[in-house]
Amino acid sequence: MSSSPSEPSLEDIFIVNRTQLWRIARKIVRTADLADDVTQDAYLKIVDGPCERQAERPFSYCCQVVRNLALDYCRRHTVECAYRSFDVDVEGVEVPCVASPDRTLREHRVLAAIDKTLAGLPTRTRQAFELYRLEGLTQRDIAKRLGCSLGLVNGMIAEAAKAIGQCRHLLDSD
Repeated sequence: MSSSPSEPSLEDIFIVNRTQLWRIARKIVRTADLADDVTQDAYLKIVDGPCERQAERPFSYCCQVVRNLALDYCRRHTVECAYRSFDVDVEGVEVPCVASPDRTLREHRVLAAIDKTLAGLPTRTRQAFELYRLEGLTQRDIAKRLGCSLGLVNGMIAEAAKAIGQCRHLLDSD
């Protein structure tokens, strides 16, 4: 359906019905300020869209754009609220103290022992462990990269973890 010069554009229909579209947004997002934001975003989406939109029912199309943006805002707001934590007093958070020189020295020794242990492993075992623990690849991806079975990758990672586990006693000593 092509629009003729006598037919109003989506922009014209939006502007004429702005108050009604704002009310639709307001019912969904519950506040006037957010309804203003949603309505403005909807207008920009309609006006600045990638192509000239043609709708059989332009007003219904405008309503649907407003409704979808309002619902998107609500979903985004719900997710953001799930990750916020307002009960933490930032001033009261204890900052971990700087490690003592003894502890720093002990940690360096442990890292050196782990490095030495990894260097003593077969090359593919070390590679599998490093790809898994340092690069975060899945065992399936490691098997593809190294050209071996998934079970072999699992075994190599377990072997490397066991070898490194023998360095744990260095951390516990005081």
